[in-house]
Amino acid sequence: MSGNDRLKWMILLTVIIGTFLGRLDQTIVSLAVPKIMDDFSITTSDAGWISTAYILANAVFVPIWGKLGDTRGRKLVYLWGFIIFIVGSILAGFAWDLGSMIIFRIIQAVASSADYPTAMAILTITFKDRKERGRALGIWSSAFAASAVFGPLIGGPLIDNFGWRSVFLINLPIGIVGIIMALNYIPESVSDRRSEDFDWYGAISLGTALALLVLGLDRGYDWGWTSLPIIASFLMSAVFFYIFYLIDSRHPEPIIDFRYLRIPSFVHSLGNNFMVFMCMMGVIFLIPIFDQTFLGYSATETGLQFIPFACFMITGALFGSSFIGKVQARYVIATSTFLAAVGVYLFIGLDPRSSTWDVIIPFSVMALGMGFGMAQRTVTITSLVPPEEIGSASAVLALVRNIAGAFGIALFTTILNNSIEDNIIALSTYSSIYLQTPSAMKTVTGLITLDAQILSYHTIFVVAAVMLVGASVLALLIGSKDDKRGEQKVSAGMQFSN
Repeated sequence: MSGNDRLKWMILLTVIIGTFLGRLDQTIVSLAVPKIMDDFSITTSDAGWISTAYILANAVFVPIWGKLGDTRGRKLVYLWGFIIFIVGSILAGFAWDLGSMIIFRIIQAVASSADYPTAMAILTITFKDRKERGRALGIWSSAFAASAVFGPLIGGPLIDNFGWRSVFLINLPIGIVGIIMALNYIPESVSDRRSEDFDWYGAISLGTALALLVLGLDRGYDWGWTSLPIIASFLMSAVFFYIFYLIDSRHPEPIIDFRYLRIPSFVHSLGNNFMVFMCMMGVIFLIPIFDQTFLGYSATETGLQFIPFACFMITGALFGSSFIGKVQARYVIATSTFLAAVGVYLFIGLDPRSSTWDVIIPFSVMALGMGFGMAQRTVTITSLVPPEEIGSASAVLALVRNIAGAFGIALFTTILNNSIEDNIIALSTYSSIYLQTPSAMKTVTGLITLDAQILSYHTIFVVAAVMLVGASVLALLIGSKDDKRGEQKVSAGMQFSN
């Protein structure tokens, strides 16, 4: 391996550390919430803001960091994001009450959101060869799955042995290694169309719209989907999105270039990404609850089930990246999504008598399918825009995936709870009880509730599988004949604006 090749792969390893650390923080902190609740004497509803604040801030700043990376320097933005994240982690480790914790989590989230768009742009610039780039992006994308798995595995022992503050302070030594590697290996790069005219009004309006949207999705079930605060959140979000559109459709350096929506493949690829990440995050959120509620597994035992998920996700990503340049992206993405649908559908066999293999096998099939198309999904987005806009396009992809994750958890949780209520009514209506003693009634009530809950989980898996099949069909539209016309219009528009 030549020195140049070695440098490229060291750059990949460097951004993987940053991505892994940022995403690990999201999963590992959830394990610490019960201990934080005890120390701060707060309720479950109050503790929910520890996660909500992080999600809101992360969603808001992703597109802003992406544009700043393109115009001010990707290495500069990446390093500042890393440094601020470490500072926020240390502060969170010494938080003294809920208010201070929320503020420090927001600092963490703002910094963490710099990683995704800048890392993708750095890798796209570093790996010029399409096949190598696909392999690199596939490996990098698998860090997301790995972080979801290792969060419970690392977090449990840390919390049990060193307390909840250790899940924040552990970021310091890992972060220092990441910063040193970034300083030594990552070269600076900026857009060829660098401009000092940053779209601050667009950033503010987009940030406000996203904050209101994510707030509504995250708090919808707790506050009630038809409650005034939630309806107001969605309505005001729509208003600010429209304001953002009016601003960015006229700005010379927009945060999101709406001209790319004229390219069918760009839209179809974003649609597929949204559906895939929505279903993946929804299932990943619900399976641990099923494990611990109905199968009696501990948090550690549940976490161990995610190891095959990570292994098959990485394997799928590596295998799928080898098809770049050999097979059209739409066929790989469609196959990947359909295989994920099969994996999700296999979960309908779960019941209280299920073994750990009944969870691992569907999980592995789902992970293999999703990983198989990961690189192609990323490469498709970045290949449709000029190099100077990679950071912005990457930010759009990250934004779609973030919103999809929040939407998936909100949607499937709502479907689950509504389905449980409907199933209890249906089962009670059609059940006959011959022994009316208190103990018999208590047993029957428990069995009806249990059966209703299991059937509701089955409903979730069927809905998710159907959605993924639809996303697979959508993927077949990527690379349509209309793309060339769309790309030509976008190129002409960009030349005119320059």
